[in-house]
Amino acid sequence: MVEFVTKETLKEYEAFVSSHSKGHFLQSYAWSKQKPEWIWEGFFVRNEDGNICGAMSVLIRRVPHLPYSIMYGARAPVCDIHDADVLAELMEGAKQLAAKYKAYCLKLDPDVSVNDTEFADIMSGLGFNRRDTGKNFSGIQPRFVFRLDIDGKSEDELMSSFHSKTRYNIRVAERKGVEVRTCGKEAVGDFSEMMLETGVRDNFVVRNREYFENMLDNLGSSCRLYMAYSGETPIAGTLAVHYGDKVWYLYGASSNKYRNFMPNYLLQWSMIQWAVSLGCKLYDFRGVSGDLDESNPLYGLYRFKKGFNGDLVEFHGEFEYIFNKPLNFAIEKGELAYRKLRKKLFILKNKK
Repeated sequence: MVEFVTKETLKEYEAFVSSHSKGHFLQSYAWSKQKPEWIWEGFFVRNEDGNICGAMSVLIRRVPHLPYSIMYGARAPVCDIHDADVLAELMEGAKQLAAKYKAYCLKLDPDVSVNDTEFADIMSGLGFNRRDTGKNFSGIQPRFVFRLDIDGKSEDELMSSFHSKTRYNIRVAERKGVEVRTCGKEAVGDFSEMMLETGVRDNFVVRNREYFENMLDNLGSSCRLYMAYSGETPIAGTLAVHYGDKVWYLYGASSNKYRNFMPNYLLQWSMIQWAVSLGCKLYDFRGVSGDLDESNPLYGLYRFKKGFNGDLVEFHGEFEYIFNKPLNFAIEKGELAYRKLRKKLFILKNKK
């Protein structure tokens, strides 16, 4: 039987999710504070011993001017992904929420390799459709990621495993006097300005300053803002999140100047060192394009992350359970047009 998370069971839910191999910070209650315009609901199932054996949280957002909502489970579910019975019970919980909030669609983008056909078959049997989100960044979460196995490895072992050019660039940053500092909200202004500069340069829409300030407040010590300086001049920055036995690189920004100082390499190394100090098993570089043609404008991001000798992982992408097909079709078309317009207006507004 499905149980919904309450104040009394929240700690138990978090303990399960944070300790599970499929656990993810996007499934935590703390992350929901970063999304105040969404409603958070968590639910779980227990085994015969009374212990939680499967869990999921979803964010729920009302459709403007309509009595309907969408449900989204980022990197859900958290369970044995081949346990069809647990997955079916979790889906029953999702259906109860869909009825409560009049959801027209449930979207999931699980932490499951595309090679896992058994999981895909189970999801299909439960009524989900797998949506092809393409090879670039058209999905809600990246479909292709780089991950570095750091379980039981020392800093020296990891450094020696990096590509020689990556090691060289880390040393370049050190020789040029780049200093990496762990900062608080006092540095968010500089980071936000560089995010805007990076977004215009690389053609993507960025979050505002308040979003990053809220992230440091909402996630507390689990979130770190790393800033790279040349003297007292900020030249690059990154945000990293720790949850369970993993650290994720979430956002990165750099000034158009000082790029020859290679600050981004030293920043990545600093975040990896943090993950090692915490005893983590995995460092996640997050998204890259799955189009590995060198002519792809996103190839440089792939090459940069590949230099740290991680593994390229392709997830299944998005699974959808449609409760209202006509409404889902209409809203999908409208959102696609809105995203394209938003990106175009952002670039026009900020390009100098």
